[in-house]
Amino acid sequence: MEGEHELRGLRFWNGDPTVRLLEADEELGAMLLERCVPGTAMRDLPESDQDMEIARLLRRLWRPPSSPHPFRSLSRLMEFWTNETLADASRWLDAGLVREGLRLFKELPQTAPTEMLLATDLHAGNVLRAEREPWLVIDPKPFVGDPAYDSTQHLFNCGARLRADPDGTISRFADLLGVDRERVRLWTFARAAAEPRDNWNHDRTALARAIAP
Repeated sequence: MEGEHELRGLRFWNGDPTVRLLEADEELGAMLLERCVPGTAMRDLPESDQDMEIARLLRRLWRPPSSPHPFRSLSRLMEFWTNETLADASRWLDAGLVREGLRLFKELPQTAPTEMLLATDLHAGNVLRAEREPWLVIDPKPFVGDPAYDSTQHLFNCGARLRADPDGTISRFADLLGVDRERVRLWTFARAAAEPRDNWNHDRTALARAIAP
């Protein structure tokens, strides 16, 4: 569900700053993409450098699509996740925490100060070294919504640092992006508390408690 409009997103961004879509078969979902050379992932960089590079890329990706457009709203993704999480209620470790996260899944999209086309899955493993530009984005999962949401995937991919210093890590990255720190914190909390998952273990629950509103 999340990646349904990847092909259309790559057409929209048209290489700025994503890989270019060279050919595609929409019925099959098949894509021929620009090759990244050498193609090494950004995850090889220190996380402080990743912060700066990911922030630059996100600021370039964020732009409002002209209407009419094919992209779904971020609230659709949150509704999908909510249904998945509710179906798994028997495995929740802290029902109060999960329900607060689900409340924010509904509230945050409705209170966004601005809406842009988001990548939603941008982290250092989805950014590759290339020749046309130093870094190109792969594997976007586009939805239209709150730019503050788009910070969260990178933050979760810096898990040890996020758990050790949640406020400092969130504040640093929000400032690099130029988005509201509190909205980034709330989105991070909501995902840690209520995002559907295969394993409802203590790690995400502990993180959610550490950054709870």
